[in-house]
Amino acid sequence: MATVADIKKAIADWNDHCKRVRSLTPITMSVAKESPSERDRRIRRLQSNYAAFCEYYFPHYLTLRDKVTGEALRVIHNAPFHNAAAMKVKNTPNLKAVFKWPRGHAKSTHFDIFLPLWLMFQPKRLINFMVVVGKSEDSANRLLADIQAELEYNQRIISDFGEQKSAGTWTEGEFKTQSVNKFLAVGRGQSPRGLRDRESRPDYIVIDDLDDDELCRNEKRVKDLTDWVKEALFGALDVGRGRFIMVGNLISKCSVLANLCNTKGVHVSEIKAIDRNGNPVWAEKWTKEEAQEYADFVGFRAWNKEMMHNPINDGSIFRHDWIRFKRLPKLEKYEMLVCYTDPSFKSTSANDYKASRLWGKIGTELHLIDCYVRQDTVSGMVRWLYDLYERTRDRVAISFFMEANFMQDIILDEFAAEGNLRGYQLPLLPDKRKKPEKIQRIEAVSPLWERGFVFYNEALKDSPDMQVGIEQTLALERGSRVHDDAPDADEGAIWYLQRNTRQSTFKPVLVPRPRPKNMW
Repeated sequence: MATVADIKKAIADWNDHCKRVRSLTPITMSVAKESPSERDRRIRRLQSNYAAFCEYYFPHYLTLRDKVTGEALRVIHNAPFHNAAAMKVKNTPNLKAVFKWPRGHAKSTHFDIFLPLWLMFQPKRLINFMVVVGKSEDSANRLLADIQAELEYNQRIISDFGEQKSAGTWTEGEFKTQSVNKFLAVGRGQSPRGLRDRESRPDYIVIDDLDDDELCRNEKRVKDLTDWVKEALFGALDVGRGRFIMVGNLISKCSVLANLCNTKGVHVSEIKAIDRNGNPVWAEKWTKEEAQEYADFVGFRAWNKEMMHNPINDGSIFRHDWIRFKRLPKLEKYEMLVCYTDPSFKSTSANDYKASRLWGKIGTELHLIDCYVRQDTVSGMVRWLYDLYERTRDRVAISFFMEANFMQDIILDEFAAEGNLRGYQLPLLPDKRKKPEKIQRIEAVSPLWERGFVFYNEALKDSPDMQVGIEQTLALERGSRVHDDAPDADEGAIWYLQRNTRQSTFKPVLVPRPRPKNMW
């Protein structure tokens, strides 16, 4: 619960924000000179065009300014996924949806401010009663504060749609406009049963970043809160009529957001911060270099959790602190080198990952020396293996293995075709073991990580192949659907290394057994 000092500061900050809204939304000279018919045409165009609506009425949100002088530098336009989401919400009166977007991609701005106002100011008003739900009552009130600031101080909205100020305030958790729109804030777990304004019930409910790390560590609390969302909160609508929206990023697989995404009938919009080539999906906001700098600073785990909807939690088999890196010796120092390949059954790059992992054994340690973990074609994987062989064949001998079940005609044809181009055939051996179930085999070697015998090549620490392999390893658990090609290949390589490089640390010494005195 916020203290009196916290509330005073929040009110002071809000008043400053309102002054900023008023000063940054002036009526332009061209608009001031419009005839009534020109004004009507402009408003109709903005009502029909979400991107234009946002740019005209909210320049203070969509203008990049110099942090020192406050000078406007350029307009940041909506990304295509913002506009697509707006059309989905507008065109679906009875909508159950999750918008799973990364941090910094304007989830709250659009769904708590821009979108509800766009719907409210349509020629035929599309929402009448909005409920915003936050982690707590205080956070929900602060979310409500932003939309009230726009309604009461945005000069462009007031000029086009009239004075909006009416009864109530965000500090009390609810307010109304003169056009009889109602806005209400609800904290996580509060009872929303029977919410109504006379005969009206909520018709736009937005749940904003409900999950947090503490909640997600408690499976029962997540279940209870999911039940609250589906029962009490959803039940506040008029028998499901209206727009019921949750926004957030996937910080844990045990979360309310994850549960709603897996619910039948829920529309899910998933946006990741970057595409497969590392390019930002909101290119006008930040560059590829800025995205990489961000990822480098926060680290692989935080980047995947906050920006890519790929939370890497300590699973039931491996833990993050078991992943150790070190500078590796020259290849000639290893007792044995094994490259094990799990090619997956499908050939196209859009399907499962293909994994090739080069491991070496030196003393009691096992080293991951090089790796390939990609959604690639079989021919791409084959080329990588041949390249590895050519880089190393004059220095060391590597045993190349692949599970016998995978050595089908199509895969062998790819190896043969590449070999014909290069003038030799890769010495590929089938793994003919009668193996236990996959997770059981991987669990059996996991103590080697826990006890500190496994090290990864420090030189490849930041490579995509290494990081994807780590991601697959840490996410592995029974019953999960995560890709497991890398840890499966690791198990195969380690099995052959352990089998063929056994050490004798105890050497028995035969000495005469002492005889008791006076025995004979």
